[in-house]
Amino acid sequence: MLETWLGRDLLVRGARRSKPTAEGQILAHTVDESLGRIDEVCNDIRRQKFKASGLVVCCPPGFAFTWLFPRLLDFDLKHPEISLSISTDSAEMSRLPDSADIGIRYGLGDFPGLYVEHLMSERVFPVCAPNLLAGANEGQADPAELHGFTLLMDEFHNRAGTPPDWKFWALETGVMLPKGMRSRSFSQSNLVTQAAIQGLGVAMGREPLVAAALDDGSLVRPFPKTARSQYSYWIVCPHSARNHSQIQSFIAWVRGQVSRVHTSADPV
Repeated sequence: MLETWLGRDLLVRGARRSKPTAEGQILAHTVDESLGRIDEVCNDIRRQKFKASGLVVCCPPGFAFTWLFPRLLDFDLKHPEISLSISTDSAEMSRLPDSADIGIRYGLGDFPGLYVEHLMSERVFPVCAPNLLAGANEGQADPAELHGFTLLMDEFHNRAGTPPDWKFWALETGVMLPKGMRSRSFSQSNLVTQAAIQGLGVAMGREPLVAAALDDGSLVRPFPKTARSQYSYWIVCPHSARNHSQIQSFIAWVRGQVSRVHTSADPV
C-alpha cells in the first residue's frame, strides 16, 4: 500500500530475502531517526516530573557504597534544592534503567545510545590488612610471601578489554606470583575491600575504591608496583537530558569530588 501510494518500489523482493531499494533505504533511515527522536521526547517529558522532586543516579553497588555514599552530605549541603536518590545496578548493559536520570558506568566507555563523559581513570595494586604480611606497612613485602594466602578480587563478567585482576597486575608490573595460589572472587568491589580489611587475604585494590581505607590505615600497600587499568568510570545520560539543570549540577559536583581526591601516589 505504501509503495502504491508513493509510486515507488521500496523493496527488491527475492525468493529467500528482500533488500531495500535506494528509496527504501532513505525511508527506513528517516523512520529510524524519527522513532529515536520520539523516544527521546518521551523520556524528556517523563523527566519533567522529576525536576521538582529529585534526581536518580544509577551506579554499580561497590562504587555507590565505597565512593559515592560518603560524599552525599557534601552534595546535600551544596544543592539543598535537589533531592538526590541512588539506585544500584550491577548488570552489564549500555542503557540506563527507566527509573534513572543519570548514571556512572564502569568499563571502556562504549555505551551506545547514551551521552558519555569520562569521569576518572583507575590504577590497581595489591592491598591488605596492615599486619598480614611482613613489611606490608612499609610497602616492602616480598611477593613470595603471598604463598599460602588467598588472593581476593572482583568478578568481571562479559566485559570487553582485559579486566584489572591479579593476572593483569602481574603481567603489567613484571611480578612473578607464586604458583598454586588460592583465590576468591566477589561480585561487588566493596566486599573485596571488606574481606581485605578483615584479613581474609590480599586484594587487588582498585584505587578510587580503596583510597579511603588506605588513608585511615585499615589497608596498606604491601608492594609498590602499580598498573593502570584499561577501565575507567564514565558519566552517562540520555542525550536529551544532558543539559537539564539538575543533571548539570550533579556532573559539576561529581567532577569537583574527583578533583579533590588525594591518592597515595599520582592522581588517577
